[in-house]
Amino acid sequence: MDPVSLTTLLAAAAMAGWVDAVVGGGGLLLLPALLVAAPGLPVATALGTNKLAAIFGTATAAATYARRTKIDWRVTGPAAGLAVLSAGVGAALAGAVPASAYRPVVLVVLLSVAVFVLLRPRLGVVAMPQRRTPLRVAAAVVLAGVGIALYDGLIGPGTGTFLVLAFTALVGADFVHGSAMAKVVNAGTNLGALVVFGVTGHVWWLLGAGMAVCNIAGAVVGARMALRRGSGFVRVVLLVVVVALVAKLGHDQWLAR
Repeated sequence: MDPVSLTTLLAAAAMAGWVDAVVGGGGLLLLPALLVAAPGLPVATALGTNKLAAIFGTATAAATYARRTKIDWRVTGPAAGLAVLSAGVGAALAGAVPASAYRPVVLVVLLSVAVFVLLRPRLGVVAMPQRRTPLRVAAAVVLAGVGIALYDGLIGPGTGTFLVLAFTALVGADFVHGSAMAKVVNAGTNLGALVVFGVTGHVWWLLGAGMAVCNIAGAVVGARMALRRGSGFVRVVLLVVVVALVAKLGHDQWLAR
């Protein structure tokens, strides 16, 4: 890899760490950057190398949030535990599902997320702990720890965004606390997927380690900005990331036609 491509990739890793720490979706930046910088890299290896960088960034962001805000472990703990297993299953199946099969579904989901957030301007701005009924808690654990985690192992980009929305919509977390909970679960999904990709030889360890350092730096800055600027800031970044994901997936779908 030439120095310019490597420098660009490391910068993308730092930016991805920032985006992931605030609201998720860093894979939108890092995976395409990795595939462009190393065009001969198999997709599974790109996913595995991305997971190596991402797990350090999400774990750093989770630790930063945990030190400065309260995390509801009744929801986050079980979801993170399930996420390790579910993401591992997804990673084992990665490559078996063609992009053409999942892309339209994800596009519809993302568009629904954007409309949902726009039509509910108070969503995630103020915490609503009264929503945390046993049924809603169970639904959030299953959705985050099984459904979204499986998606992360299979595909990846947008996982953090989906987790934040799950925790705000289902259990009434505000965006800052929802993002904190999402980081813990996302660290679990990254761990489960990384183990499988590593065992199957789909991790470029040296490059991933360099990307991890930059991802950590971005994650620290992003988590601190989210904590300092509050839920309104996170909501704006969330909408920007969702729109960017829709544009990227829409572009890919158009090229695949």
